[in-house]
Amino acid sequence: MMRRLLAVLHARNLEFLRDRGTLLFTLLLPVMVVIGMGFVFGGPQRPLFKVGVLAERIEPGTSSFLRERYVQFVPEARAEQAESRLAHQQLDLLVDLHPPVRYWVNSDSPKGYIAERLLLAAEPAARREAVRGAALRYVDWLFPGILGMNMMFSCLFGVGYVVLRYRKSGFLKRLHATPLSAFEFLSAQVLSRLLLILVVTTILYLGIGAIIGFHSAGSPSLLVLVAVLSALSMIALGLTIAARFSSEELVGGLLNLLTWPMMLLSGIWFSLEGSPRWVQWGAHVFPLTHALDAARAVMLDGAGLRQIGPNLLYLAATALAFLAFGAWSFRWRID
Repeated sequence: MMRRLLAVLHARNLEFLRDRGTLLFTLLLPVMVVIGMGFVFGGPQRPLFKVGVLAERIEPGTSSFLRERYVQFVPEARAEQAESRLAHQQLDLLVDLHPPVRYWVNSDSPKGYIAERLLLAAEPAARREAVRGAALRYVDWLFPGILGMNMMFSCLFGVGYVVLRYRKSGFLKRLHATPLSAFEFLSAQVLSRLLLILVVTTILYLGIGAIIGFHSAGSPSLLVLVAVLSALSMIALGLTIAARFSSEELVGGLLNLLTWPMMLLSGIWFSLEGSPRWVQWGAHVFPLTHALDAARAVMLDGAGLRQIGPNLLYLAATALAFLAFGAWSFRWRID
């Protein structure tokens, strides 16, 4: 029995080592994640609070409050946009340090409560102003991100591994003998996964909404359009990975290489407000970023088609581009 076990162990080790793509990703993926996260989240100690300052540029000598440690001060040129970010808990506090000193705080934000105490310790005469618009809970802001994350995993891994299994089992080889084209096969996979994801997302939206009573100010039909285009873009992205490769380890590594940056930089858990400009630009390459921006604009601000039009166009364009590339690079059999 031991000889048989060792023989199978040796064969599996040789199989893994000869799969150079998988071996490369196994070695490089952790290194790339660590280096990438080091660039994004490294450097000096990260601030605990994010405070908006109504000014074109921040002058440190204006107030002793600006010398507080562990507070990131973000210049805000437009008061209306700054108040919107405060209501959405993208800012913990908003201050106007020009005499008389005024400030705005979201009463539902725990971090805002502490930031307010820090301000009053430095500026006891500061006057509190009411926040225009509804102050949102963190769960209201987080809810679209959770739905988007679930959609991302279902789209990328659900389609990628199904096509890979078809290829390894020889099912695609048999389909290749039929008049079915690669574009037709991939389109059917996209539509099948799209219907499943829309049903699951609708159940989650209605079920969780009934439990926690989240804020939703926009049109439900517009949310459905956002969900459709978002799912199409991410499904097509998953198909571009599964269209050609036959190694489960390699496909898994490539899918992880896509999901981790999206999960950390697309705004699922926290806002990138105040982060380096190149990080924000890089995050907008991902379809999930545009999906969440559009969904939050509709749900939290009641935005219409005109406001989220650029996000929808980007999602539609990436869906078509990924599907076309997947059909062009599709491989029916294992060489």
